[in-house]
Amino acid sequence: MKNIRIFEPAMCCATGLCGPSIDPELLRISTLLSSLKEKGIVVERYNLTSHPQVFAQNEAVKELLSKHGTAILPVTTSGDDVVLTGRYPTNQEVLAWLQVDAQAIGLKEEPACCAAETASGCSCSAAGCAADEDVAAGTGCCCSAEDGDHHGTI
Repeated sequence: MKNIRIFEPAMCCATGLCGPSIDPELLRISTLLSSLKEKGIVVERYNLTSHPQVFAQNEAVKELLSKHGTAILPVTTSGDDVVLTGRYPTNQEVLAWLQVDAQAIGLKEEPACCAAETASGCSCSAAGCAADEDVAAGTGCCCSAEDGDHHGTI
């Protein structure tokens, strides 16, 4: 199993789940990583504020920060390779990099948001829609690009 690390921008606390409003992406990634940890699978998270030495010790991350500044964060690595920049990975991406089946660790895959579509239109929310690739391809969800930036959930 590969070692996944997420290098995050400076946040007020270790989880980023503090302050007057909670970012749904931080809540989603925290929930996923907590579920993985319960099954003995650890994905490491490093906050620029509390772990600057880890950023400085990782050559790939250090180079990205030098070229692009903190706008490149979050950066996700799998082993020694940078696999994602500029956003948090989807649940499906993390599970694929770890080579873990969602059902094997007790995570339930939810159907595409259209399965719960109501008469009022799309049932998508920021945390409950198909991945952006599906939306762009016109598959797996009733959402369109105008509906906002939706991400898949497990």
